[in-house]
Amino acid sequence: MTKVSLDPANDVSIRAARPGDEQAIFGLIRALAVFEHLEHTLSGDVQALATHLFGERPAAEALLAECAGQAVGFALFFTSYSTFLTRPGIYLEDLFVLESHRGRGIGKALLSAVRERAQARGAGRLEWSVLDWNENAIEFYRRFGADVLPDWRICRIVFNDKG
Repeated sequence: MTKVSLDPANDVSIRAARPGDEQAIFGLIRALAVFEHLEHTLSGDVQALATHLFGERPAAEALLAECAGQAVGFALFFTSYSTFLTRPGIYLEDLFVLESHRGRGIGKALLSAVRERAQARGAGRLEWSVLDWNENAIEFYRRFGADVLPDWRICRIVFNDKG
């Protein structure tokens, strides 16, 4: 666990998620969906999240930011691979901090913790996507040292339960 002193009144801790955290993380995922105006696309559930984070073959990892014992943010990421670098990387699927806790360095602490893990694992790169309308996030990422790539677009095929 990493203790981060971001606010003199409240210490924030950043730690790896562990079994039992899935309810709190899913609550943050729901808050993220509302923030992004995408709640209508949220179809997952707490049990699936627990399986994919803590099951026999985890598909992803998460970091949890807590303030006074309350989950206030998370980063969810997984291993990717670059054929051009011939090295693994990390893809940051989501980074989110509750609105009531923004502006206190929690997002930066979460992103820094993911970057540290990527570097410690010998990753060739750390990548993520950002919505084009989210100017605050784009500026935050640029200040963090990220390049926002103008020439790349995300392609997606969504599989539903019916095939």
